[in-house]
Amino acid sequence: MKQYNVGRYVFLSVIGFVIFGAGLVLVKLLPEAEGILKALPYLCIGVGAGVFGGNLGTAIRNKTMLKNPEVAKQTQVEQKDERNQTISNKAKAGAYDLMIYAYAAILLAFALMQVDMYIILTLVAVYLFFVFTNVYYLNKYHKEM
Repeated sequence: MKQYNVGRYVFLSVIGFVIFGAGLVLVKLLPEAEGILKALPYLCIGVGAGVFGGNLGTAIRNKTMLKNPEVAKQTQVEQKDERNQTISNKAKAGAYDLMIYAYAAILLAFALMQVDMYIILTLVAVYLFFVFTNVYYLNKYHKEM
């Protein structure tokens, strides 16, 4: 059975909380910042909250798994179950299909709103990255299967 670490995730959640707090302090200390300093506090808040929440949740889950080995074993069986993996993969495929159409609609809306060209080109580059990644994995899996 897999050994569950808790300390590492608690440490990372503390780091996330510190980053989050630093972002809040920067918002108060730099109310009239210019350039990158204007966005930095909000970036710290977002990244800090994400790191804090994700690692704290993992730490709590791992602590629960350490206390209840039968629950840990049942969870591992459910994760390895082919039916659950197929359901998860179908959900991901559906979300990908929806994302492609939503992303295209956002690109069209931004183009019609005459947003700066570098923003549209950045979004197009990300869109094409997703599409080309899809093509890559299609070819890879066709060769494997």
